[in-house]
Amino acid sequence: MKVPKETKRYCPYCKKHTKQTISAQKQRARSSTHFLSRGSPVRAKLRGLTSGYGNLGKRSKKGAKDWNRKAKITKRISLLYKCSACGKIKGIKKAIRASRIEIGEKIAK
Repeated sequence: MKVPKETKRYCPYCKKHTKQTISAQKQRARSSTHFLSRGSPVRAKLRGLTSGYGNLGKRSKKGAKDWNRKAKITKRISLLYKCSACGKIKGIKKAIRASRIEIGEKIAK
């Protein structure tokens, strides 16, 4: 996906339309955010969802490591807009799911 290097958009800090430069935010894995994040194995163990079989949802089955699970081939890339007037950075509400984003000539994966 191609994105221009600069755009003119509304800055909530200046309260007017200004020129803003676009950059991509660095991606982080979910596991690096917190060990008790939703769906983590540590959190499931603390909730008592690991031992025994039956009536425990997805944790009630015996571990099958040989399943062919599909993985997403694209990542969510968040765009950051830096105001030329005040220098403040504002991100977009929802990240764009794409394999890569081309900002001007620079490629963000």
